[in-house]
Amino acid sequence: MAALTPTVRTPQAQRDRTSKRLRTSISYLILYGTALVISVPVIWMILSSLKAEPEFIQYPPIVIPNPVRWDNYFHALTWIPYFKYTWNSTFLATIFSLFTVFTSSMVGFAFARLDAPGKGKLFGIVVSLLMVPGIVTIIPQFVIFAKIGLTNTYWPWFLWGIAASPFHVFLFRQFFTSIPKELEDAAEVDGATPFRIFWQIFLPNAKPALATSFILNFVGVWGDWLAPVIYLDDVKTTLAVKLATPTYVNPGDPSGHILVTLTLAAAVIYTIPPVIMFFIAQRNIMEGVVTTGLK
Repeated sequence: MAALTPTVRTPQAQRDRTSKRLRTSISYLILYGTALVISVPVIWMILSSLKAEPEFIQYPPIVIPNPVRWDNYFHALTWIPYFKYTWNSTFLATIFSLFTVFTSSMVGFAFARLDAPGKGKLFGIVVSLLMVPGIVTIIPQFVIFAKIGLTNTYWPWFLWGIAASPFHVFLFRQFFTSIPKELEDAAEVDGATPFRIFWQIFLPNAKPALATSFILNFVGVWGDWLAPVIYLDDVKTTLAVKLATPTYVNPGDPSGHILVTLTLAAAVIYTIPPVIMFFIAQRNIMEGVVTTGLK
């Protein structure tokens, strides 16, 4: 049996290996440092939500609460109809996301797979809408909805969802373009209509894009403050609006002092649903971002 030849590492190979390790270490150091800086406000919010009100306003500030006030979370949930406003936010975000995902995927499929005169120019117009700030259309939309009696209802979110989203149309169009043409050709040979091809072939294979689109839409509505303030009253409004207004106020305080620790406890609970959704769909989101070419 021939003896194994030992691996000889040249000085240049050693230097390249050391340089690669150094670059990797620096990259991880930058990533961990950035993550730490970003997470500091979140950590401070969680710690502050467990403090008593006098301890929160104490100077110099106390980092670790002593004692830990877990009852802040109980009071945050019972001080206002928290679950009622949570349901309003969940309902609006879910309905809007489902409609937007479905209509945007249909339009994206049409732009990716169907042939029609002027399709390229029309897609250019749709993409150009991404450069129009949403704040520009707030007043015209409100005037229209007010004239047809849709203010203080959830109908604007239904209609916005049905109208699709230029960004998500672009996302689905990029994803559907990457699906092999052979799948579509085989379905056409079997006599499938374009809608059947979209529903039974393209949509089941678009789970990464579907997850990405749904999460982005859901988080967008969940954290939106402006639209609910404009269109909804205090009964139908969302949790984001209630937490952004002086809700947790001590009724026995004539100065109307806001109980910041209760507000922070409510804010911590408020962030839990989108975080859970992100971790559940994290793999699909990353896959959808990569496969649609959005770095």
